[in-house]
Amino acid sequence: MDPNSPQTASVTVADVARKAGVSKATAARVLGGYGTVSDRVRDAVTAAARALDYRPNELARSMTTGRSGTIGVVVGDIENPFFSLAMRGITDVARQAGFTVILINSGEDVSAEKAAIRTLIAKRVDGLIVSPAKETDVEHLREVVGSGRPLALLDRGINAFEVDTVIADDRQAAEGVTRQLIALGHRHIAYLTACDTPDHLFRTPGDINTGSVRRRIEGFLSTCREAGLGPVEHWIHMGAVIPEQTRQIAERLLEAKDRPTAIIASDSVIGLEVFKTSRTIGLAIPDDLSLISFHDADWTAVTSPPVTVVRQPVYQLGEMAARLLVERLNGFAGPGREVVLQTEFVERASISSAPSLPR
Repeated sequence: MDPNSPQTASVTVADVARKAGVSKATAARVLGGYGTVSDRVRDAVTAAARALDYRPNELARSMTTGRSGTIGVVVGDIENPFFSLAMRGITDVARQAGFTVILINSGEDVSAEKAAIRTLIAKRVDGLIVSPAKETDVEHLREVVGSGRPLALLDRGINAFEVDTVIADDRQAAEGVTRQLIALGHRHIAYLTACDTPDHLFRTPGDINTGSVRRRIEGFLSTCREAGLGPVEHWIHMGAVIPEQTRQIAERLLEAKDRPTAIIASDSVIGLEVFKTSRTIGLAIPDDLSLISFHDADWTAVTSPPVTVVRQPVYQLGEMAARLLVERLNGFAGPGREVVLQTEFVERASISSAPSLPR
């Protein structure tokens, strides 16, 4: 039967019940996945539905069950390989649990995030997974919880907001890579992030609205201070939002007389632009510049030299966020849970001992 034919579109639960020789209520229980029926009846209804090419009316089913069978997801930048891989983890778990995923990209803009959540609620999603753009602006997230829908936060936790949260051990990871660079003799290490302030200057970790990045910067700063490197806040460079901006920041840094001997890129998109810029202006990695990037993107292993990375459990972050949400949808009612997943330091050929710079 042609699935697009009028006959297919008009097949109803009553038609399936008639062909299976059962009541409409019994057929509805089988097709809706609720209630108890015998194996014989279930097999008969399933066979009848298959023979008639029955397609459920999702709107009618949601009105009956109170469920739409969908999960809404809002992330910051779907072009970033981090979020693409996390989405794979989310969708794999959701599909196994019988849910469809609706994805909206916020562009790391809190206004767009609010609009996305309004849209998803209007579409009657059963729950949401959000990677918040701004930790200090979360009233719209509180409203999600107030509406009775479960919410899970991906990669970015909010201390004053008790909901299920899945993050990586970002602070410890940043401490580890910073300590490694210091052990190699580096005394001027730059940290580049897409996070920004109105004047593009970093002053305190409170300037950082993205929890994962703030934790990394806190780890970077504390390790530098422990090593006696003095005030290093000016080593943190903000506003690497798009490739062109990142290139401009990298050029300014690497062409300066007191240029850094090492750079930590807060994500692989930034890391790629730093790698390309250093090559363009004639600096060799790692002889002239050591480079470490967060996120083990595919390109990092195939460059010459391959790039040292902090390998984040990205797929697992998405997978775990979806598992926590599905558990809520299946009736779990305990307090909010925080799951911290471990990262891995993958040393390749992009770091070495600090070069001696002319003064």
